[in-house]
Amino acid sequence: MREQVDNTILVVEDEEDIRSLIRFHLEKEGFRVIEAGSGTDGLRLARDLPIELLILDRMVPGLDGDEVCRLLKADSLTESIPILMLTAKTEETDVVVGLALGADDYVRKPFGTKELVARVKALLRRSERKRLEEKKGGCLERAGVRLDRNSHRASVNGREISLTVTEWNILENLMERDGAVMTRREILSRCAAAGTAVVERNVDVHIRSIRKKLGDRAGVVETVRGIGYRFRASRSRNEGKSR
Repeated sequence: MREQVDNTILVVEDEEDIRSLIRFHLEKEGFRVIEAGSGTDGLRLARDLPIELLILDRMVPGLDGDEVCRLLKADSLTESIPILMLTAKTEETDVVVGLALGADDYVRKPFGTKELVARVKALLRRSERKRLEEKKGGCLERAGVRLDRNSHRASVNGREISLTVTEWNILENLMERDGAVMTRREILSRCAAAGTAVVERNVDVHIRSIRKKLGDRAGVVETVRGIGYRFRASRSRNEGKSR
């Protein structure tokens, strides 16, 4: 029996038959797959959607794979997304270029689907280990927002900000669940500082204060209408500060 997983994978490949093949085998393993046929569309989706891994062909039209990789790895909102490059080129220097731009692994075409799936799983395991090590190390960092649990200091792009105890707790919980929604009631039960009386609507006040302090990173704290909030590290700057 295959393992049930919830990871969302973006496949950027201009050849529809290859995209379909990749999608079929990844969905068999329980992954959710999103597709793009050009580098331009792939870059937009990687910035706008909460994805766990990107499979990227080097030779896609529009922006080529190398440029997409470079832009994503240069952006603190998307730099942590693991990238698996697909290349039809056989020269070692071509592979080295992709890795130098920040790609985490590569597969040469034509590829075996078992090898591809195995590499995807290995990258996701590596990414999860990094998250756990980061958490144990006392530092939580997403999209330029950094919480140092040891010193209890918060910063945005290196600029220190001051958070109340409740604001810290809310932001920490949202960041730990990157992409997952927390209801207002859940935020209340987990995050209210001891001795404080907080009602559900006051959560919105705390969120507004957090967003103000995050400045140009305010948009990573997203409102899910009628439910609550989530932290989206991959959210595009162009979406604005909040919904």
